[in-house]
Amino acid sequence: GAAGPWTESYGVMSHRGIDLAVAEINASGGIDGHPLRVVSRDDKADGEKAATIAQGFVNDPAVLAVIGHVNSGAMLAASRIYDGQLTAVATTASSPDLTGVSKWTFRVISSDSLNGVILARFASGVGGTSAALKQASILYENDSYGRGGADAGRRSFLGTIVSFDPISEKVDADSFVSYLKVKQPGIVFVAGRENSALAILREARRQQFDAVFIGGDGWQGIVTDTAASNGAYVGTSFNAEDPTPEVQRFVHAFESKYHVKPDAFAALAYDAT
Repeated sequence: GAAGPWTESYGVMSHRGIDLAVAEINASGGIDGHPLRVVSRDDKADGEKAATIAQGFVNDPAVLAVIGHVNSGAMLAASRIYDGQLTAVATTASSPDLTGVSKWTFRVISSDSLNGVILARFASGVGGTSAALKQASILYENDSYGRGGADAGRRSFLGTIVSFDPISEKVDADSFVSYLKVKQPGIVFVAGRENSALAILREARRQQFDAVFIGGDGWQGIVTDTAASNGAYVGTSFNAEDPTPEVQRFVHAFESKYHVKPDAFAALAYDAT
């Protein structure tokens, strides 16, 4: 079984990583001579939908394990269904809330309790001795993914946190950027995904709000807008430019099949598979 939000841009890349791994496994003889087949379900990154899909996988005797889920909230909801029934390996579900939920649930990405610390330490060193860059605002999507990264970032930033606010994926960027201009942080850390990130970055450009923007792995897709993303920092668990032979073999195979460079969503889904 495999489950994720397959119509989202990060879901598309995740599914490509799964498909590439399956193709390579089957080309090398499958598993004990049997071809690997993936039953794919779209959970829409929704916990209720994910739990329903998980129950369907558990009820299907042909399903032997699960790749996914992709999102933290979906994985949290599904992990309780898999407990004692099926092994599930999440791809990019990074919420600290997943730790210890089930002995049957795993992930190939590090927890945001670590990711947020690393990003906050990086942010602490960005400004050198600049007083302005010792003040930060944190925005976070109000779900398990956003809260996990934001809480770790708040605890680990060595300067002053001047504001700490929840946002939605469909954030009212105009109001938030206007608010940030009043608070005047030198650094803005956003624990969220591509849609809210691009809305905030574009509005910051429009209002000429000049701060250092930092996001986690959910920000990988912002590079599609080169003007808005220029100068922003993104913390990610995979870099296609890494010269390591294993990485470059994967990058070459992915580009040959899909004609685009893989990102961390693709790489981690490939690894999970």
